[in-house]
Amino acid sequence: MSTGRIAGPPPGPSEPSGDPVSITTARPPLTDDLGRRQRRYLLQMSVRVVCFVAAVLVWGKVPVVVCIALMVAATVLPYVAVLAANAAGQRRGTLTPTTARLLPAGPPPDQEPR
Repeated sequence: MSTGRIAGPPPGPSEPSGDPVSITTARPPLTDDLGRRQRRYLLQMSVRVVCFVAAVLVWGKVPVVVCIALMVAATVLPYVAVLAANAAGQRRGTLTPTTARLLPAGPPPDQEPR
């Protein structure tokens, strides 16, 4: 008597790859995203303060171009930091066609399984 199974290895991968398979493209929790953006903003504002203080301390000791570049950096960094901090909703780790797994196709609708 036949059970309807075909002899051979079971369907699916024969050896696990060890890497976890992403089953969703859900965003990280809002608290994690907010904390990450706040840390990045704080770091960028710290760099701004360092640029401004360095420009004041080295004024007259280095070429004026260096001081002007530090002042420009201290002026532009807040704008860049706000844009980066408000860039919420960027997805990370989304599935690509090479990592997505497809289910095997079933029998055509006009054929009944035996």
